[in-house]
This record gives sequence, C-alpha cells and structure tokens, in this order.
Amino acid sequence: MKRPTPIPPRQAPPAPEENDFASEEQHDEAPVRERLASMLPFGRSKSDDDQVDAAEESADEGDAGRFGMWRLALRRRRAERAEVRRFTARSRRRKIVWLSSVGAVLLLAVGTVGAAYSPLFAVERIEVVGVASLDVDAVEESLQGQKGRPLPLVDRDEIRAALTSFPLVETYAIEPRPPHDLVVRIVERTPVAVFSTDAGFTTVDAAGVALDTADAQPEGLPVAEVDDGPHSEAFAEIGQVLRALPDDLAQRISTIRATSPEDVSFDLPDGGGVTVVWGSAGDTAEKMEILSAAFEATPPDTVSTYDVSSSGVLVVQ
Repeated sequence: MKRPTPIPPRQAPPAPEENDFASEEQHDEAPVRERLASMLPFGRSKSDDDQVDAAEESADEGDAGRFGMWRLALRRRRAERAEVRRFTARSRRRKIVWLSSVGAVLLLAVGTVGAAYSPLFAVERIEVVGVASLDVDAVEESLQGQKGRPLPLVDRDEIRAALTSFPLVETYAIEPRPPHDLVVRIVERTPVAVFSTDAGFTTVDAAGVALDTADAQPEGLPVAEVDDGPHSEAFAEIGQVLRALPDDLAQRISTIRATSPEDVSFDLPDGGGVTVVWGSAGDTAEKMEILSAAFEATPPDTVSTYDVSSSGVLVVQ
C-alpha cells in the first residue's frame, strides 16, 4: 500500500507593508463613498446650490408678498373705519348730546317729583286772602286738616266741603307756595239786594243766594220786590241790572221790582221820590246816557217817572 504524500507546510503570508494597508483601505472606502453619495446629499454641485438658493429666495419673496397684501388690506380697513368715524362724528355727537339732555331731564323730573311728594314740601301754614266780610280765623280753622300733607297731595274735595259752609264764598282758588305755604284765594259774594221776610231782612247776591239775615235793612242795599222770590228769572234780571249800574246810582235805589225779566223798575228818593222804568238788563250804557241827560233836562223834583226801557227813547211823566 502506497503511503500518501504528506501535506506541504502552509507558508506564512508576507508581512504587510504600510502602503499596502493604505491602498487596501482606500480601495475598501471607495465603494462605500459611492453608496453614501447616492443616499445622502453631502456633496452638491454649484448648480444644485444655485437652484436651492433661488427656491428659497422665491419662497421668501412669496411670503413677503402675502404679508404685504395683508398689511395693505389692514391699512385699507383702518382707513375706511376712520372715514366712517369722521363722517358719523357729528351724528354721534348729536346723539350723545340728545341722550345726555334726555337723561338730565328725566333725572330732574324724578328728583322733583320725589321731593314734591316727600315731607320736605309738607303744608305748615295756611293763608286765606281776598276776604272782607268773612271771619278769616274761622276759614283758616276749617282748613287745618290740610296741614302736614305734601303740597301735591292736598285734598281739594275737603277744601271745597269746608268752604261750602260759608255762604259768602262765591269762588276760590288754591295756590301752593313751596316749600310749606298753602294760599286760599277767596272771592266773596257781593250782596245786591235784600228781601223783607218774617225773620227780618235777608241779604242776597245777584244769583239769589242768601248771605245773611238781620233785623234792620242794611244801608246801600235796595229792597227787592219779586213775587217768585230770589230764585226766579225776574230776580236774576234784577241782579244783572244792579251789577251793571254805576255804584253811585245803585246805592241810591230804595226799592227795585220786576214781574218778568223785561220790566225791571226801581225807585229813587231824588226829588221826593221818582220811579225809573228800566226794562231788561240790555243796553245799560245807552240807557245810562239817556237817564243822565234826563236828570239835567228835567230834574227829578218835577217828574214822577223816567222810562228808558225802549232803546234810544225817553219817556218822562
């Protein structure tokens, strides 16, 4: 049997030199660099850089353009609002002035009403004026219930009821005088004649309202002779005649009579007694002129009757 050939000994590889390691290193790195270059843009050409810069500048310019348009739009809106405010400033001022005025008036009104109805304007003093025959103290005493009330809350019905108890009161007016005074202005009835009755002489005014009764006939007032009394139409005409006559003539009349509103006549003591037929209450001024002329032309002591009842005509008897 043939013996196998022995394996030759393995030769040791030659020791590498420094240059060999470098070349091998460079040889191994070249493919890696190529692969990395295709994957990562570590290295770009100048044209690529220019394209990138142009793109960035274009983006910046686009952003700047959009921002500029926004700023222009904002300025335009501000300018429009400023113009609107400028053109509406006058109307806004008028509105402010009007609202301020209305508010001030309302505030003043509310304050005034509130103060008027408060105890700040309560009645503390009552003054009665315009009376000549009435007892002022008695009238004021009848109105004492109004004291302590605010002036706007004075009870006018109570005042009317109190004054109705005084026959001489014809009309009255209430005058509040802030802060605490209440003035009652009275117009008294004017007596024009008297009626002779069983109780004495009753004084009446032109409306036939009885004012007083006395035992003696008051001076300056004639005795009225009317069949139907003081509330008749005949006496109403007498009242108008007496109020229309001059005071000096009316106070000289001793008796006045009427059976109807058209035949009023009265007696004067002149010349021992003379009668004047007056008629109705109309044309008083013309009748007075005729009567005055008749007194001068034919004195009362020479006649018994002057008739001036017909307009413009004098009849003497």
